[in-house]
Amino acid sequence: MSFPRFAARSMLASMFVTGGLNAAQHAEAIAPATEALFASLPREVTDALPDLPAAQLTKINGITMTVAGSALALGVFPRAAALVLAAQLLPTTLAGHRFWEKEGSEKVSERIAFQKNLALAGGLLLVSLGGASKPKKQA
Repeated sequence: MSFPRFAARSMLASMFVTGGLNAAQHAEAIAPATEALFASLPREVTDALPDLPAAQLTKINGITMTVAGSALALGVFPRAAALVLAAQLLPTTLAGHRFWEKEGSEKVSERIAFQKNLALAGGLLLVSLGGASKPKKQA
């Protein structure tokens, strides 16, 4: 494993490790955002979700994010870890950065955070497609 690849994966993963730990430790405080997201989803979607309290789902999401982020940073199944993290960004972003419901400077801040998450998702998808794997030697 080359140091530049390790450093790049670690930088990308750091947001998910710290965010996942925060979500797992403070699930009760974050749960209202999860509930707001569920309330905005079509019934067909919510019926397919596990029947668990929002705080428990938030904690599961946080733990999964921490584990997948750690795996990405360490290069353990980095493509799979990146794909898991990219998939988790959708509900996390929709629950946490609802800029369309805000006004003024808060709307601007939430839109920036929303767009940052889109950029992170793009980076994660690039890793999942092999963009961060070791280049193959040409014959």
